[in-house]
Amino acid sequence: MVTIDDPLAVVHDALERQDWAAAFDAARALSFEDRGLEADRSDAEAAAAWWLGRLDDCIAARERAYRLYENRADRRRAGQCAVWLWEHHAICARPAMASGWLHRARRALDGDTECVEYGNLLLREAEVAHGSGELDRARRLATLALGLGQKLRSADLEAEALQTNGRILIDQAEVDDGMGHLDEAMLFAVEGRLGPFATGKVYCSVIAACEEVGDFDRAGEWTDATLEWAEQHPFAIFPGICRLHRAVVLKRRGALEMAEEQAARACEELRQSHIANSAVAWAEVGDIRRRLGHLDQAEDAFTRSQEVSQRPCGELALLRLAQGRVDEAMAIVTGCLAAQSNPLGRASLLPMLVQVAVRAGDLDTARRALAELEETTAAFGTASLRASERSTRGRLLLAEHDPAAPLALREAVGSWQELEVPYEEATARTLLGQALRAAGDGAGATASFEAATDLFRQIGAQLDAKDVWGQGKPLLPAGLTEREIEVLRLVANGLTNNEIAARLFLSPKTVSRHLSNIFTKLDVSSRAAATAFAVEHHLLTVR
Repeated sequence: MVTIDDPLAVVHDALERQDWAAAFDAARALSFEDRGLEADRSDAEAAAAWWLGRLDDCIAARERAYRLYENRADRRRAGQCAVWLWEHHAICARPAMASGWLHRARRALDGDTECVEYGNLLLREAEVAHGSGELDRARRLATLALGLGQKLRSADLEAEALQTNGRILIDQAEVDDGMGHLDEAMLFAVEGRLGPFATGKVYCSVIAACEEVGDFDRAGEWTDATLEWAEQHPFAIFPGICRLHRAVVLKRRGALEMAEEQAARACEELRQSHIANSAVAWAEVGDIRRRLGHLDQAEDAFTRSQEVSQRPCGELALLRLAQGRVDEAMAIVTGCLAAQSNPLGRASLLPMLVQVAVRAGDLDTARRALAELEETTAAFGTASLRASERSTRGRLLLAEHDPAAPLALREAVGSWQELEVPYEEATARTLLGQALRAAGDGAGATASFEAATDLFRQIGAQLDAKDVWGQGKPLLPAGLTEREIEVLRLVANGLTNNEIAARLFLSPKTVSRHLSNIFTKLDVSSRAAATAFAVEHHLLTVR
């Protein structure tokens, strides 16, 4: 009931109990001539609508509250409304409108720096700076917000500032310190000292950070706990994001079918509530389906992701590779790298680039990508990055026919096995089998291929299991393409350029270009030297 002391008591009581539907209905049923009360009512309506996933209603009510607070010169509340509107429009993938509201928040709160509302503004400005790669500025802003939260004894502000600082520190390669900040933020959440929004934000941020640095055991534990909390809150952004994190963890553990189910549910839950993450969820579905060997269904999922995000994701390159569309795969992964400045984000794409480049015979690109991955691994030093670096180095050494390939790939197998990541372990075992076979160790190759096949079958990666023994295209020496091998073979058999052109139905000019590429890749300057290479690498017989 509405009381004289608090005309909004029924609304406030429902919000306190987190009965969002009751709060929304009660707020909608009220109306006040007093502009202050009407502003408070609209703000409460917006809060309830947000938790119900009614974003259009939320934004409309919040904008009305902002105008009323601004008209009353209530700068703090107007500024807080503007901060929330930045959040709402960012979630709806409207960056220009979000930016406008953040500038309004700054204008409203400038000069009023000793309040929680100003701390909330600092955190959003820190997030924007972090996202644009301005890490030093982001850290300064987040540190100011942390000090303000401690001074004002605001648990929500302090915890959110800790998690923001933690994510920035991780991206500055201060991983241990960053995770320490996140652990401290998580303490606020598990102790029940935070409001529901701060709780959800801290939970999701900590899990995302664990995934970013490859600590999937830790991510799995927090995901299970967080999903239970999120299910109690009807707004789909929290169950949806938690479910997406759970799908990532399950995929890494090799539970591909369960991962697909969780990711598909996340797609639906995030469809209306968080546009950007719905695109990520569809991409996750696509990658899981690729691993399961369901290439047509994977194509559908990646298409949905691209429709939402307006750009392809890196994992699509691996689908194109599986489809034999190597040039498209190269264009996709290089485009994704060009758009990514975060070192850890790039580190997730670099192994893909090496895989595609090796398949395309572009070993120089593969070498540059590996060198960058090695630099990132040295800077961040996480176990997951080390495993990825070892697999990637082994793949390139194998393509180069380097005798060090088996050792590098044995280290990769051990790293993935220790991390309990079966798909990557099986992939590394497949590469190890190829390296051992090339080294003449038939028994070792067979054992490695058999172990890879068993792992792939256990997790349901049937397409990979079929390709373990080399049913796909073999890796070719020195980055030569299949056509270049054909030309080299005929050169070694003594044919002239014109004779080769006639045999392969090519123009003499095209043959000359192929021969020039062959000489460059082999670092030779004569047909005799190229012939010697062909003999040494057993290229004179058709494979």
